[in-house]
Amino acid sequence: MNAKKIILIIVAVLLFGSIGITGINILQNSFGYKGESAEAILGKKTTEVTVEDIKKLSKSRFLQLYYSLPAPEINDLNGEYQAANLPSGIMAAGVDFYTNHFFGPGKWTGKAFRPVDAKKGTGYNIFSSTGDDGKIVKNRTRRIDTYVGKSAYDERDSYHLDYSPYNSFPVDSMHDELRKVNDHLFIGLGHMAAGGGSINPSPFMIFGEPASWVGPQ
Repeated sequence: MNAKKIILIIVAVLLFGSIGITGINILQNSFGYKGESAEAILGKKTTEVTVEDIKKLSKSRFLQLYYSLPAPEINDLNGEYQAANLPSGIMAAGVDFYTNHFFGPGKWTGKAFRPVDAKKGTGYNIFSSTGDDGKIVKNRTRRIDTYVGKSAYDERDSYHLDYSPYNSFPVDSMHDELRKVNDHLFIGLGHMAAGGGSINPSPFMIFGEPASWVGPQ
């Protein structure tokens, strides 16, 4: 078998393998809200919920929680927050790999938000890397516009993060949505055109006591 045929076979395997994994990831979604309250899904009051509670959820249960929660108001998010992907679902490791190696200059560690007025805001993502001196360097880039509006996943409002005004392909097609668990914990769904759009969302969390807004670099 010549080298050209070997390459074609490898490409075909990777392509169909990727399609298969994406299909399984979509099937792991929860298709439509089943009507459970956030308290029933989590087994406690939302004011008591922690990041560790969210990490224990399967992807489908995370989606059910998302459907049950309200949208944050623009003023609910102000400053720099920690962030992490949900470690559940067949594509969780792949999402982490992309986020930490291709999405920005370093490991993705947070998002920042600042209200502009009652209806819209602005923000950016935060990436951490190690400098030549061994110290942690924070890079603030991948700017976003924010607003509250109808969700791509149900008929209710979400807090939207729009990447299209400031980023080039393929990140310009990225779009995130947030819903509020409590004052220091928000859960989100993100999608990109290259990953299939809103039928194939990636779950993530925004959490912690916010640090002061620094601004994009």
